[in-house]
Amino acid sequence: MKGLRLALLILLALAACALYLFIGAPSGYIVAQFLVPRLLLAVMAGFVLAGTGTVFQAMLGNPLADPYILGTSSGAALGATVAVVLGLWWAMPLLGFIGALLSMALVWRLAQFGGFQTTRLLLAGIIVGMFFSAAISLLMYLNPDKLNSIVNILLGRLDPVFTGASWSLFLVVFALSGALMVVLFGLSEHLAALTAGDLVATNLGIRVQRLRLWLFVLCSLLVGVTVAYAGVIGFVGLVVPHMARMLFGSHPRRSLPAAAILGAALLVLCDFLARHVAGWIVPGSAMQIPVGVITAFLGSPFFLYIMARSRR
Repeated sequence: MKGLRLALLILLALAACALYLFIGAPSGYIVAQFLVPRLLLAVMAGFVLAGTGTVFQAMLGNPLADPYILGTSSGAALGATVAVVLGLWWAMPLLGFIGALLSMALVWRLAQFGGFQTTRLLLAGIIVGMFFSAAISLLMYLNPDKLNSIVNILLGRLDPVFTGASWSLFLVVFALSGALMVVLFGLSEHLAALTAGDLVATNLGIRVQRLRLWLFVLCSLLVGVTVAYAGVIGFVGLVVPHMARMLFGSHPRRSLPAAAILGAALLVLCDFLARHVAGWIVPGSAMQIPVGVITAFLGSPFFLYIMARSRR
């Protein structure tokens, strides 16, 4: 039954991609030059955010853990913002990764005070995320000429215009992100042991703290590069893992790949709405809504449903 559900999920993802490319596209040139790169970015962002959200929730045993709560997204956004302010557009993926890595190092270090606890890690993530958000606000105030570009990072936009060199770089990043996600899939059994508790994982021969650190580093790398390209997109890493567990069970061997595929399909559909919803409301309008706004509108009520369901 779950194999059938996974097959249907893959078909849904393919249908979402077809809808994205061919509904409302004015010409083949637009599809090839603008929609295909945007589609690949949506797939990568949804795949990474939902997948890393699943990893964070499993390894910390907390259903509220996601890249944003743990400060990783804020660190990546700060790195991308510094790239914008300095005019180093080509370095946004690199600085996004450095920002995410810096955030990860600070959060991990703060969580060690008084002995490692997953609750302390979440609190450290919130504190570091608030600090980095304040730094972004300061850069926005000091650089009003770059305000629009910084706002796009904070709201999530999937419409970068790739030149020849930046397109080649993105394809390399896309391939590396896929490879790192495969590495995370390969650690599913170790992740399942963490969900059973540190004592069980230790008895199975797993070095728990080392595993958590490496998972944190891998996820920070993935989120850092993704946020540098796509901006901060909320709720995908928080809500989609819950949906995957509801449909495919809680074992990471099933829920992790399911969440990644579902996240990619969902973000493709959300960006399709972001491209077209303004034109549906105001015919002829060329305005495009940031995809982060769409995910927040759809994710908020679903998360309220999850909260209500958990109280039963």
